[in-house]
Amino acid sequence: MKKIGLLSDTHSYLDDAVFNHFKDCDEIWHAGDFGSLEVVEKLEAFKPFRGVYGNIDDKTIQLHCPEHLRFECEGVDVWMTHIGGYPGRYSSLVKSEITKNPPKLFICGHSHILKVQFDQKLQLLHLNPGAAGKHGWHKVRTLMRFDLNSGKIENLEIIELNIR
Repeated sequence: MKKIGLLSDTHSYLDDAVFNHFKDCDEIWHAGDFGSLEVVEKLEAFKPFRGVYGNIDDKTIQLHCPEHLRFECEGVDVWMTHIGGYPGRYSSLVKSEITKNPPKLFICGHSHILKVQFDQKLQLLHLNPGAAGKHGWHKVRTLMRFDLNSGKIENLEIIELNIR
């Protein structure tokens, strides 16, 4: 079993509370729009880390993190990207591949909208952790925590940091 801490859209702001909320996590995942390489480096120094770059991230971050990341973790096929859309409205960047070969867990950021939605048609769980940074139109900064255990996604928690 692995405990995962998930965040997105930090936009160069990494709240110290993230480290407290993720202290018991085995890995930290970031779904893009870091805003600065410093955010990437702080997360990498804290825990094992996986991340994808977002549309605001410059070449230094793009050289450090891929646009799409597909991997297996604890028996769960995971696909993480920044601009992915959501069930019924997937981005043209992923629609063809996700329809042909859906993962079990599809993670994206970009919208700053916290979302947990099961796609009945593709039999996958879609997660968007919302935005953990201060830049954007969201009102509350959010994170997620969950466990991956023998092919299952369990104990999903939504964490509200506070008002932006």
